[in-house]
This record gives sequence, structure tokens and C-alpha cells, in this order.
Amino acid sequence: MKTLVLTILTLTVAMIGLSVSMNKTESVSMDKTMGENMNTTDDMGMSIATAVFAGGCFWCTESDFEKVPGVTEAISGYTGGKEINPTYEQVSSHATGHVEAVKVIYDPAKVSYGQLVEWFWRHVDPTDSGGQFVDRGEQYRSVIFYADEEQHRIAEASKQQLEASQHFDEPIVTDILPLGHFYPAEDYHQDYYSVNPLRYGYYRSGSGRNQFIEKSWGKDGLKFTAIEQTYPELKPMTSQVKSDDMKMKHEAMGMESNKMGMKSNKMGTEQTMTKKRNYTIPSDTELREQLTPLQYKVTREEGTERPFANSYWDNKEAGIYVDIISGEPLFSSSDKYKSGTGWPSFTRPLESDNIVEKEDRSFFGVRTEIRSKHADAHLGHVFNDGPEPTGLRYCMNSAAMRFVPQDELEKEGYSEYLAAFK
Repeated sequence: MKTLVLTILTLTVAMIGLSVSMNKTESVSMDKTMGENMNTTDDMGMSIATAVFAGGCFWCTESDFEKVPGVTEAISGYTGGKEINPTYEQVSSHATGHVEAVKVIYDPAKVSYGQLVEWFWRHVDPTDSGGQFVDRGEQYRSVIFYADEEQHRIAEASKQQLEASQHFDEPIVTDILPLGHFYPAEDYHQDYYSVNPLRYGYYRSGSGRNQFIEKSWGKDGLKFTAIEQTYPELKPMTSQVKSDDMKMKHEAMGMESNKMGMKSNKMGTEQTMTKKRNYTIPSDTELREQLTPLQYKVTREEGTERPFANSYWDNKEAGIYVDIISGEPLFSSSDKYKSGTGWPSFTRPLESDNIVEKEDRSFFGVRTEIRSKHADAHLGHVFNDGPEPTGLRYCMNSAAMRFVPQDELEKEGYSEYLAAFK
């Protein structure tokens, strides 16, 4: 259908398109100079980053991503194949291995790569392996191309989360592939949706794309605010304001804990002094034998388990959560809440002395990693978007913890916490 639309373009429209796309051409030239670098700075010294997505017709994908706050440019092009400098006709012949794709240039201080991935899912049919909507053929298949291992990790985790949510009845078949060379498409393809709004509107309305994504996500689900609200942990955490705010909340929480002493979080009744415990940490060889592969990957290799497919994300029993390796008390069910993220979340630790915070720069921006003090096990991260009374969300991995039910606290040696549940 898109080929049919292209064939009826007049010379006048093409000339207008060429004129209007001068700014895009300059961007393409800059993009070639950038090569395949994912992060760089512009002439003003501002940080910019790039991401590449294939979502079927690149006219539509370009249009969708240029609506995202923080995206400065989206460039239609070709990637994934072996042909050097392919033309639209060559790619359409199915002989190059390339797909229609879009290179997204964005400000990582305003929008994160994780948010872009979630936006991508909401604008494609990830269950279609033969193309996208009315456009059929391998050049229209959906693909996320990653430029480095961090993008790879984020994309895979997001795909696993989408699969686990069972939002779609059919399996998710979108490929996640390493990024090769990206070739900008011909000038008349750039900004097609704004240069040729009537023809683009006719094509898009007849392609079935809008009907599918609105049925799948609803009108509100297609707003970028829906991404921000559903996945607050993906928001860029790079501003000093947010860092200072996080610090103030931690300090306030610490003061509250000191004032509470050994008071119950739930009932406010006095508790006895917490036991002084001795912790024996097994060797790495012993841990590999004692832990499951997932538990070892999370605690010793800073891995992340699948959301909505772990032991405690929806656990509603009363009790405490202890470190899977050392047994040191970490969190209480009294402080657990439903965050909607698919991981167990808490407003504060049960024992602050057993929690260690560490700066984590493995994601775009700076996050705060949470580790256990005695076992030095990776537990998860803390975010500045939780409910009262702390305003914090301790997002933990179930695989890093063991749950001790209320009726087993005394038998397991945690009797000092019983008063909190009476």
C-alpha cells in the first residue's frame, strides 16, 4: 500500500518535500559523522543519545517517536542487512536483508532509553512476524536494535516483562538484535508525515495501525504520560534536584528510625532490642551449590529477575523478608505495598543497619543500588517515587530474599519482630 502511495507522488510534491527536508538532511549528515556512537554531545555541549527501532513503515515510526518529549529528531533509514547504501527499491525487493528503521536522537536527561522501549511496544504489533499491519514482508518486521550491552539488557528485560504481563494473547516475536550500520533513507522519506500530511493520513488510517494500537492500549495508554505513570522507575534520575530530594528523604527516614528506636512499624508498640546476630557467609563455591542459578545471578552478578513472575511480587502474607544468603532481616510486610511494577516494593527497610546504598551508573542516569550489609548481596534499587510516609520505593528482587511468615518467626529466631504483627 505504501508503494502505491509513493507512485502517485507528483514532481511538485517531491520538490516541496526536498525543500522542507533541508533541516533533516543536515541532521542526516551529522548522523553520518556520528557513525554508530550511541552517546555524544551537541555543539552546545548538551548530552544526546541515540536508539534504533524498526516498527514497520518508517513514516509511522518516525512520526510516533517525534511526539515523545525529549526526542529531538527521528531519522528514517535502513539497517540489519549487508547491502551498502541501499535504496528504497532495493530494500523493497527483499534482497538486502535490511528493514525500515528509525534512528531516534534524544536527550537522556529528559527521556530514558527504557521509556523509549516502552513507547515502541505501544506503537507496533509485537506478535506479527510477517510485517506490520498492511505492510507485509521481512523489511517491515519489528526489531529493537541495541548499540551496547546496556541497551541489550534493558530491551530484553522489557520484552520479558511484556511477555509475563500476558497483555497479548499471542507470543511476542519482535527481534532484539545488535545494531550494524544505519543508512539514512532518501530525502523524500524524511518527515513524510509533516511534509505530506494528506497522503500520510490516508495511508495510516488505511493501514490498520491506529485501530490495532488503540484497541490494545486504549487512547489514554498511547499518551507518553501513561509510560511515566506505569514505569516511574524508568524516569531519568539525573537532575541535582532529584538527587537532593532523594537525600533529604533518606535523612528524614533515618531520623524517624532513630526516634522510633525499636518501636513497631505497624502498631507503634515497644519492642525488645534487636538481637545481635553473627553472620557466616559461605564461599563463592558453596553459594553456587546452595543457590539457584537465578538467586546467584541476582545476588552476585547484579542481575534482575522477571517482573510479575517472581515469588513475592504479590505476596500478601504477614511476616518479614530476610537476606537469602545471610538471613539478616531486611523488610517487613507492614511496609510492603502494591507498586504495579511486578517486583516486591517497600516504603522502608525493617533494619536500616542491614541496608547499604551504592551509586549505580549502569543505567542512563544515576540510580541508587540497595545491597545487604553482611552478605553484600545485590537486592535491588530505591527510587524517589514511593508513597507516604517516606516517599521512597525500595524495589527488590524476590530471588535475593527469603520470606519468613509471622507464625514461624519465633522458630526461625526472629521472635523480636513478633510484636509488630499482634
